[in-house]
Amino acid sequence: MFFLAVIFTFGFFASPVINQTSGDGLILPEETHLANMQQLTFGGENAECYFSFDGKQFIFQSTRKPFECDQIFTMNTDGTEQKLVSTGNGRTTCAYFLPGDKRIIYASTHASSVDCPPKPDFSKGYVWALFPSFEIYAADADGSNATIIAGGNGYDAEATVSPVGDRIVFTSTRNGDIDIYSMNIDGSDVKQLTDEIGYDGGPFYSYDGKKIVYRRNTFKDEKEIANYKELLAQDLIRPSKLDIWTMDADGSNKTQVTNNNAANFAPYWFPDGKRILFCSNVSDPGGRNFDIYMIKTDGTGLERITYYGEFDGFPMFSPDGKKLVICSNRNNAEVGETNAFICDWVD
Repeated sequence: MFFLAVIFTFGFFASPVINQTSGDGLILPEETHLANMQQLTFGGENAECYFSFDGKQFIFQSTRKPFECDQIFTMNTDGTEQKLVSTGNGRTTCAYFLPGDKRIIYASTHASSVDCPPKPDFSKGYVWALFPSFEIYAADADGSNATIIAGGNGYDAEATVSPVGDRIVFTSTRNGDIDIYSMNIDGSDVKQLTDEIGYDGGPFYSYDGKKIVYRRNTFKDEKEIANYKELLAQDLIRPSKLDIWTMDADGSNKTQVTNNNAANFAPYWFPDGKRILFCSNVSDPGGRNFDIYMIKTDGTGLERITYYGEFDGFPMFSPDGKKLVICSNRNNAEVGETNAFICDWVD
């Protein structure tokens, strides 16, 4: 990994001196749905950059010095005033603003240890770790007054908030499998939404709060199920094949959207509720070239949106649907960096 060198104190920190690149120079000729792109972060590994409810801020996770693994930061939508809002301890992931933008949620392992948890054993192939020490916290927007709202036995993370502000949806292994749950904003009234064997995760509500889009894996035989269970017993998952699904907010009407034998993840709804953006390596089967695609909820109308030769992912529309934020390897100062970019959406 490569990290951005900064002198850090709790709160605001100075951005590195790099000539900021903006405009259409960051956009490839094939990327006709994108315009006026601006780079927001410069260095390190920045991902899952999500808009606040008022569309004026982002919350995102970043691995940058002096941290050895991801911490949670906020910034303005022009990239200014980047500020640490997690504790600086443990590993964090999957942050989101709560309604009113005065509170945030994120997952963290810091209650278990101030150190980063060990990386997964890649001798088993490419796997994701589902650290059981992840708990979901709610905190004030500056990071103070953090308290657990979803925790206990197993992995609790991947939380996002309905645009209508009434529910949180998240992923958990509390029942022995990897399933999706919803709860009230304060963590009460937890409801299990999926119960099929396999990984169900990465959920996002539609703009009207009535639907959920998520990623899941299915199996073709008992051998694949046995392999899945073996890895899960070690708190691991192999994400080489994931498809995009939708369901109603109560867990009913589950519908498969993609079926392309690829790793599809990071889905996000269009404001019209009829289309979805998602990240996939379908153009590079089994490879690491991920791009953003658009598809209708019935699985038709697939269209490639980004064409950069490495990673493009984590798309999210602004509340008004006019802006798009993505995380990408493009315009890196160092190999392996992932940065956040904002642009206009051209429909």
